[in-house]
Amino acid sequence: MNQEARWTTRYQSVGDDYLFGTAPNHFLARRANLLSEGTTALSVADGEGRNSVWLAEQGLQVTAMEISPVAIEKARRLAAGRSVAVDFQLGDMLAADWPPPSMTATFDWVVAIFIQFTGPEERAQQFAALKRATRPGGRLLLQGYTPKQLDYGTGGPSTLENLYTPAILQAAFADWTIEELVEYEEDISEGSGHKGPSALIGLVARKPLDL
Repeated sequence: MNQEARWTTRYQSVGDDYLFGTAPNHFLARRANLLSEGTTALSVADGEGRNSVWLAEQGLQVTAMEISPVAIEKARRLAAGRSVAVDFQLGDMLAADWPPPSMTATFDWVVAIFIQFTGPEERAQQFAALKRATRPGGRLLLQGYTPKQLDYGTGGPSTLENLYTPAILQAAFADWTIEELVEYEEDISEGSGHKGPSALIGLVARKPLDL
């Protein structure tokens, strides 16, 4: 099953409910004060819109990219219900031509929440694409699970190589300024998809002006 079919099946499995809820990711929401340092944001693998809609509520001009058309329809309903505008785009962040020229070096914020559906080779491709979408001086905010999450089994990938460690993120963003890199555990409740004690990692990194 390809990624689009896999995620569409997951989003359909909860009917009209939202698999990961409608509230924003905790790591993102707790850094709301940083978002005033910018006007544009891109939320990748945005799912059913919980993060992109919240970003729009913070006053940002938001683009959301998602592979599942079912998820995008749910996201559009969420945005309409909360009276915000988001540019929802159907696409695959692992496609060779992503981001397109119109989205290259464009965004003050690139937000990537739980995008751990790839192994190391495709992860390098993911991170390179995120870097290309960020404008010089812009920031990436990334949230993921650490290997200890396999002990909890409360969400996220079941494959060790898909999980992040501080060393992986430090190496991947060695050419950026890492403003925050925190590894922690928390009991989270994000719909039925992420629920319970969780082993988490969060990154905020700034792209140099000369890249």
